[in-house]
Amino acid sequence: MQPPRSWSRFPTMNTLILGLIVFFAVHSTAIINAPWRDRMAGRMGEWTWKAVYGLIAIIGLLLIIRGYAEARLNPVVLYTSPQWLHYVAMLLLIPVFPLLFAAYLPGRIQSATKHPMLAATKFWALAHLLVNGTVPDVLLFGAFLVWAVTDRISLKYRTAPSMPSLSSSRFNDIAAVVLGLGLYVAFILGLHAWLIGVPVIAR
Repeated sequence: MQPPRSWSRFPTMNTLILGLIVFFAVHSTAIINAPWRDRMAGRMGEWTWKAVYGLIAIIGLLLIIRGYAEARLNPVVLYTSPQWLHYVAMLLLIPVFPLLFAAYLPGRIQSATKHPMLAATKFWALAHLLVNGTVPDVLLFGAFLVWAVTDRISLKYRTAPSMPSLSSSRFNDIAAVVLGLGLYVAFILGLHAWLIGVPVIAR
């Protein structure tokens, strides 16, 4: 077992931390101060506000991607997961894509979960935290998990923003499950390795 790398390598995560701050700052405006968000959208116009919001979010996401890639080159390991947790993580990831599709395909899944995208984020983040124990992993997935839980709690006390979606249909749930599971299988078979550079199943 190799000794932990020096904690002096933490400055390489500055870009990741900055990206997380930018990304979640804009995504938390409604959580922190919903009336301010509504006033700004009213002054700027809803579409202008969404354009500015989206641009800042994209900048934050790009910083996260670059920062995470840099930080992974010299990671500090906080914990190492037992092999059986990898199977638990795989199970937790099964509903992620169906939930994401359900957010845009109104049906029973959306009604039951109320906020399927937040549920998907929580499953995704928790699954990755179970099997990734480096500092950049904990920062990245931990931040998404904390934000999703906080946002879900805040929605009990504020009106959820409207999301673009298709019209309701009895076939939406079937479409969400089929499309979601298909994408899940694609990620296992190689899409994750192609996009992220890390295979889901070690060969």
